[in-house]
Amino acid sequence: MKPALSPEPPPAGLPRWFEAVLAVVLLALLTPALLVLAGWVWATSGRPVLFRQQRAGRYGTPFTILKFRTMRPDGTGLSSFNECRITSAGKRLRRWRLDELPQLWNILRGDMSFVGPRPELPGYVERFPLQYQRLLQVRPGLTDPATLAWRNEAEFLAQHSDAERAYCELVMPQKLALSLAYLERRSGTADFKVLVQTICLLLASSR
Repeated sequence: MKPALSPEPPPAGLPRWFEAVLAVVLLALLTPALLVLAGWVWATSGRPVLFRQQRAGRYGTPFTILKFRTMRPDGTGLSSFNECRITSAGKRLRRWRLDELPQLWNILRGDMSFVGPRPELPGYVERFPLQYQRLLQVRPGLTDPATLAWRNEAEFLAQHSDAERAYCELVMPQKLALSLAYLERRSGTADFKVLVQTICLLLASSR
């Protein structure tokens, strides 16, 4: 069931043509690295190399998100609920968010943007219909202020015995509020600043 949408769309971010061109350039430049990472996943934990999962996209339309697989094939649900299933390579990929790189293809296809609310599982979207009335009017993104604020989400959830409950009652409400607040003041310049901030944080975490 798709949440009803607010009649007034939020401000636009980076132009679609710019995102498509940037995705093409990055995919071309990163192809050798992507092949190396794919080989690493295959060599350490076998196939499949890519993790595919249905997420709620713009207007609630489902799409298949792509990531490098970081869990054993029997892993399902939120990753923090299945820490024992994360592979050794997966831990390193997640630390530097390298598992997210295949989503450049999602951006090129138009499923996602560089900046926007992180795409969520449909079941979690249905728990917060009022918030998603607004959020589903834009393409989900690779990063946004909520993603940056909760970059240590896995560590936070690991401190709770019922991680799923903590995610739904503590994490999601705060992330949704941050994403909604950002959309109200969104612009191409603001999106670019979020991208730069994301890159800086990733570089800092790799030290």
